[in-house]
Amino acid sequence: MKDRLVTVFGGSGFLGRYVVRRLAQTGVRLRVAVRDADRALFLKPAGDIGQIAIVTCDVTDPAQVRAALADATDAVNLVGILAEGGGARFDRVHADGAGNIARAAADLGLTSLVHVSAIGADPDSPSAYGRSKAAGEAAVRAAFPKAVILRPSIIFGPEDDFFNRFAGMTRISPALPLIGGGTSRFQPVWVVDVAEVAGRGVEEPALAGRTFELGGPRVYTFGQILEYILTVIRKHRGLIPMPWPLAGLVAKFGDLLPAGIAPLTTDQLKMLKQDNVVAEGAEGFAALGLRPTPIEAVVPEYLIRYRAWIHRPRDGAAES
Repeated sequence: MKDRLVTVFGGSGFLGRYVVRRLAQTGVRLRVAVRDADRALFLKPAGDIGQIAIVTCDVTDPAQVRAALADATDAVNLVGILAEGGGARFDRVHADGAGNIARAAADLGLTSLVHVSAIGADPDSPSAYGRSKAAGEAAVRAAFPKAVILRPSIIFGPEDDFFNRFAGMTRISPALPLIGGGTSRFQPVWVVDVAEVAGRGVEEPALAGRTFELGGPRVYTFGQILEYILTVIRKHRGLIPMPWPLAGLVAKFGDLLPAGIAPLTTDQLKMLKQDNVVAEGAEGFAALGLRPTPIEAVVPEYLIRYRAWIHRPRDGAAES
């Protein structure tokens, strides 16, 4: 492994930083390709001096992708967006970008390509996100058949935008919304576990050409997740049912806001109507001999900052 050069596209994102650390531990040289190189400099301490290089790359530009893959032996594609905006479109990023990477990887004779997609990738998905993820998988398979494709459920970890988002809402709101009644199902998966599988995709030839759906050890409804968050942060908040029509009005307002600011968009609402769990019969952690980590082992460690504290002169601090 130490004589390899792995290009990681999107390595400065939530999942990306863990994939970079996981690969750096094996001693490989890493080239992290991102849109803003300055914002990825924090990754350099994850490796030895000179082990990690940062380059600027827009995956929708074939020439930039090819340059980012020059002399590389392997590649990992983690690039993705959850909402459109600022010129970024699902098809351009998830489909065209993935295709650019896969075609360049094939032309340059790379040994492996790991492509991170998502549970819910389906050409017939009601959401543009899901359809674009399916188109990306198809483009990758067509150009680089031996690519390893990963489809994670909701990923959790200290920097996530799921558990943190709803825990953060308790600071300003007396209630949390049970969108659609809170019945949609999720199978949260730890970011470190997903990074481990990505690393194995680079290292293990036996995984070539396979697709893995990655979910945690337990399935939760949306309502159960909100209840768990409130239990962890020790706050009493109401759970108010938000019927789909009302959620649709909120989403339409969100469509008018800049990407990253909107609490909910119409396309995200369409995704929420679909269960986000590992399909029956799909290969997953068990096929790799791995046991996924439950949320109970990790989430309390980083949600503790959302707890309310009362300071007592003699007894120290106590939660309320």
